[in-house]
Amino acid sequence: MSNQAQRRVVVTGLGVVTDVGNDVPRMWSALQDGRSGIGPITAFEQDERWPVTIAGEVRDWDVSPIVDVREARRMDRFCLLGMSAAEEAVLDCGFDFQSGDASRRGVVIGSGIGGIITIEQGHSKLIKHGPRKISPFVVPKLMVNACAGNVSIRHNLKGVNSATATACATGGHAIGTALHLIQRGDAEVIVAGGSEAAVSPLCIGSFAAMKALSTRNDDPARASRPFDRERDGFVLSEGAGVIVLEELEHARARGARIYAELLGFGSSGDAYHVAAPEPEGLGAGAAMRAALADAAVEPDRVDYINAHGTSTPLGDAAEVYAVRALFGDRAGDVAMSSTKSMTGHALGAAGGIESVITIKAVQQGVVPPTINLDAPDEGFEGLNFVANTAQERAVRCALNNSFGFGGHNVTLVFARFE
Repeated sequence: MSNQAQRRVVVTGLGVVTDVGNDVPRMWSALQDGRSGIGPITAFEQDERWPVTIAGEVRDWDVSPIVDVREARRMDRFCLLGMSAAEEAVLDCGFDFQSGDASRRGVVIGSGIGGIITIEQGHSKLIKHGPRKISPFVVPKLMVNACAGNVSIRHNLKGVNSATATACATGGHAIGTALHLIQRGDAEVIVAGGSEAAVSPLCIGSFAAMKALSTRNDDPARASRPFDRERDGFVLSEGAGVIVLEELEHARARGARIYAELLGFGSSGDAYHVAAPEPEGLGAGAAMRAALADAAVEPDRVDYINAHGTSTPLGDAAEVYAVRALFGDRAGDVAMSSTKSMTGHALGAAGGIESVITIKAVQQGVVPPTINLDAPDEGFEGLNFVANTAQERAVRCALNNSFGFGGHNVTLVFARFE
C-alpha cells in the first residue's frame, strides 16, 4: 500500500539536547556555522592508560525546570536527556496533552545502551559494599524503556508506550515505528526519538579496545572527519533528539505549525557481521530503497542525505557504495553530509538528533556541512559531501540514514510539506 492510500503524517514539534547546543535553535546555529562539540572528556578521570580522551559531552545543561532534584536522582542521565528533548518538542508543537483522549497519543523513544552509567555505578557499589547497599532504583534507572515510560507519565501519553534498542539505528527505528502506527490509525500523535548517555569508562574503554574510536586526542574538534582519507574512527558523544509526529488532519484541525512531512520508513538487515557493515553497502542500499518505496518517492526527488557517516573507514565506504548504487549518475547531484563531524556519534540518539537536523534542512533550505573534510578518500570523488561549509539549496525531499551494530539499517524520508 502506498502512502497515497494512508493517513499522512507530519512533524509538528522538535527537541534536542546535544554537545553543540542544548536546544534546537542553538544546535542549528552551530551546525550551520560548522562548529564542533568535541572536547576532552570531563565525565570521569583518565590517566596515561587511556588511548581515547575525547568525546562529545552535553555541557551547561540544567534539567531542574522539568525534573526536581529528588526525582532526577531516580533517573539515569540518558533518561533525563531524553526527557529534556521531549519537553522542548512537546512545548514546540503547541498541543495540550493534558486534555482530550490521551489513549490516542503515545511515545516511542529508544536507547542503544540505556542506563550504562547506572549499571557501572551499581556494580561498583556491589563490589565495594555488598548487595545490601544497592539502590532499589537501579532497575528503573537502567531500563532502556525508562525514558519512554517517564515521558509517557509526564505528558499523559496513554496510547502506545514503547522503546526501541537497535544500537545506532535506534532513533530511526523509533520514528519509523511511530510513522506506521499513525498511518494505520493506532494513534493521532506520537512523541518519538532516541536518547543516549554513554560517555562512561566502560563504553569509552570498550569502543577503544575495538579500535573503533578516533585517537586524535590532541585535536578534538578535528577528530571526527567522515569521508576524509585521514579518518581514524568515530568520536563517542551523548544527547537526545525527539520529534512530535501527528496525523495531518489532526494537526490541521488545531492550526498546528508543520515543519515537514514524514513520508516513508525503510529497514533492512545486513546478515553479515555483528560489528562490521556489509562491505558493499547492500543492506544500507536496501533500507534506502525500502524507504523510498514506502514513501512512493522516486530517487530523482531526493536533494539531500543526512548520512550515517560515522568517520570509520568501513562504514563510510559502505554508505558511499550504497548511495552510488541507488542514485547512479545522479549521485553527485545529491548533497550528502555527515553532521557527526560536528556532534560526534550519539549511538541510539543519533537517529533522533539527525532527524531534527534533516527536518530543519528541508524547512530552511540549508544543508549543514561535513567539517574536517580536507580530501575525500579514494573512490569517493565526484560526490557532494558539503565539505566544510553549509550550502543553501532547496530541499524537496531528504533521507536520514542510521546504521547500527548487529546489521540494523534504517532510512527515513522527510519532505517539504505541501
